[in-house]
Amino acid sequence: MQKNILILFILMNGIALHGQSSVTLYNPDADADAQIKFAVSQAQEENKQVLIQVGGNWCKWCIKLHHFILEHSQLDSIIQKDYVLIRINYSKENRNPPVMKKLDFPQRFGFPVLVVLDKNGKRLHTQDTGYLEENGGYSEEKIKRFLLNWNSSALNAENYK
Repeated sequence: MQKNILILFILMNGIALHGQSSVTLYNPDADADAQIKFAVSQAQEENKQVLIQVGGNWCKWCIKLHHFILEHSQLDSIIQKDYVLIRINYSKENRNPPVMKKLDFPQRFGFPVLVVLDKNGKRLHTQDTGYLEENGGYSEEKIKRFLLNWNSSALNAENYK
């Protein structure tokens, strides 16, 4: 009986681990520069900012942030309304050095890191996501405040006359 329980435990953990490793949000083979150019083009058409999440499939906090946003519909709605979201890979397979240089080395903040570009591709802000955490996880309120403070409406001078 104990042998069957042990086998069941091993199988269940193997399935759980397999499920976690099958999450692929980042593509190490993607052309990060082309991703940004496409996102900027889309942002211009839709009058949005570009939100870049830099990280890798190896990064549990990167996966955690993705799921957190999906689980909080208000955050997901803000991103869909105000941003063109892309994910740029940073891993041992591809650290994307030319793009990291263009983005002023966001990896210095750890992962994931968020970079906001305006619709013309100008870097506006780099966000260390550690400041968006609370009680061992992410904070819905902190992420919401970050997203609303960097959308194009917040940066529109007409709103401050």
